[in-house]
Amino acid sequence: MRKLMIAAALSMLSTVALAQAVPVEGQIIKIDEAQGKVTLKHGPIKNLDMDGMTMVFVAADPTMLKAVKVGDKVKFEADRVNGRLTVTKLDKAM
Repeated sequence: MRKLMIAAALSMLSTVALAQAVPVEGQIIKIDEAQGKVTLKHGPIKNLDMDGMTMVFVAADPTMLKAVKVGDKVKFEADRVNGRLTVTKLDKAM
């Protein structure tokens, strides 16, 4: 029984590790500070099983939108938060 519990715990840990957000390259297309949203043209987002496209995301912290402008190349992380596609980290690309 103990071996079964350990195997189940390890299986859950590996599933969580696979779902972690990885930085994605993108470009700011539009910023809506009033709504806390950003439109990004981006490459594939593996943790969301999403191909590259242009789409709107909610900003987890709307103040992060003040650090970028339309046209900026960025690296970001996104996840589903309360059922909404959300940018959880956003940095200008160097």
